[in-house]
This record gives sequence, C-alpha cells and structure tokens, in this order.
Amino acid sequence: MSLKSLMTTYQQRIEAALESWLPAPEIQPSRLHQAMRYAVQGGGKRVRPLLVYLTGNTLNLNPANLDAPACAVEFIHAFSLVHDDLPAMDDDDLRRGKPTCHKAFDEATAILAGDALQSLAFYALSHDPNLQTTDKQRLKMIETLAQASGSRGMAGGQVIDMDSAGQSLNIVELENMHIHKTGALIRASVKLGALAYPSIDDNLLKKLDHYAKCIGLAFQIQDDILDIESDTKTLGKLQGSDIANDKVTYPALLGLRGAKKMANELVEDAIKSLSDFDQKAEPLRWMANYIVTRNY
Repeated sequence: MSLKSLMTTYQQRIEAALESWLPAPEIQPSRLHQAMRYAVQGGGKRVRPLLVYLTGNTLNLNPANLDAPACAVEFIHAFSLVHDDLPAMDDDDLRRGKPTCHKAFDEATAILAGDALQSLAFYALSHDPNLQTTDKQRLKMIETLAQASGSRGMAGGQVIDMDSAGQSLNIVELENMHIHKTGALIRASVKLGALAYPSIDDNLLKKLDHYAKCIGLAFQIQDDILDIESDTKTLGKLQGSDIANDKVTYPALLGLRGAKKMANELVEDAIKSLSDFDQKAEPLRWMANYIVTRNY
C-alpha cells in the first residue's frame, strides 16, 4: 500500500472509530453530547491518533487493535482544546475555523463536555474488546495516558504556560514547558501504539519514545512559527494570538531562522532514532517531516 493510501485509510478509520465511541446527539443529556461531538468532529489534523496507527503499523499490528488508543488520545486532545479556549485560559473565539465550544454552546457546557471527553478516553481504553493485549499492558496504557494528561504532563504544562505569560524564560525553561504541554500527549500517542504490541522490546520502546519526544518539540516550534507566518483562515484559529497574549515562543527566543533550524534538527534526530526499524517505519519518518512542513 502506498503511503498516501495508508494515510487515507487511517484517517478514514479514525473518523469512524471516533463516531462509534461518541454518544449519539439525541441521547440525554443531548446538549452535552452535542457539545462533545462538536469538539471532536469537523476538523483537526488527527496527528495524535495517526501516530498511534503508524506506530502500530511499524510493529505489524492489526489496526483493530489500535482503534481504542487512537480514539483515547484524540478525546484527551479535544478535551484539552475545549478547556484551553475558555475565557479563564486563552479566551479564544475560533478553533478549527469555527466558533470555540464555549461560544457555540456556553462556558458551563464546554467545561462539562471537556470533562466527559476525558472520561470517555479512559472508558475506551479500559473497555474496548478489540484491544487484544494483556491486562498488564492495558493497565500500562491507561497509566501512560493518565500521566501524559495530568499534572506531570499536559495539565502541568498548561499551568507553566499561564504562569509564564509576560515573563522571561530561557530556552531550557521553554523546552520544559512544551515537553509537558504539547509533547507529553504526542509521546503518549507513540507509546500507546507500541504498548498495543504485547511483547514490545524495551530498547525499541526507548527509540520510539525518543522519536516522539523530538517530534513533540518540533510540533510546538512549528506552531509558534505558524502563529507568525500563517493567517487566521489557514490556521482555523486567530493568528498572532501568542504575541497578543504575551507568550514566550521559540521564534521570540531564537528568531524565525533559529526556530526553523531547531525544528529541522529535531526532525533529523527523530528519524535517526528509527534506524533500527525497516521500511515499515517509513510512515513515521514521513510524519516527522510533515510536522515541520505543515501550514496549519
């Protein structure tokens, strides 16, 4: 199967899998379920679930064994975006080219929709009968996602981000913030795909984790670059919001040229970490390059 066909197959698969787990909009409480679906459907690059599938593909896993972890990471990602957009945090009006969840519904409904999506992520991981792995591995997957989402991962990174507004951070402090805020869930996506393989070798797991750490930072750097170089219509969210919110970014510290250089070096490092894998890892190599060449 060609790379393009593989990506199309997985993109179609994740949309169908997400639909299968999301509550039907007419089921009560219908407003909450509509808000959950609004937050998840109708846009998004699906980078995190694609990483689950592509990692599993590298290990020759059946895609049915990857649906639950792929959905779980996207539910967590969607929940984080809903909460990040709230007035108490980034106070954004636009996400994926449409009004943010709290604008389309209301703040209380958006908060509860985010909460419910977080719960649904762990329900999918713990209950999916197609996840053919040991109970120990399933528990490890739940632990991985929980840690990536919590105070030592994404939520902790968001706090650091909010506290750093208007402050001076050095490159090490900025990297630490994004290892948690953005990188943790990307690393979890790759790790979940690997953990779906019942007897994953620790050495290979470390190499995949290093790949994920590198592309997670590169992803954030590219986001910072696009906030300067792109436009609101292409991004699907307000361009220039980092500057407006007085946030420390990679271009602010390194300049645009320096930020692009760092992102490309991270991609090179990520690809190098896959040297022990055969051609089955080619889609992961493609994804690393896509992360720093995307325009939204």
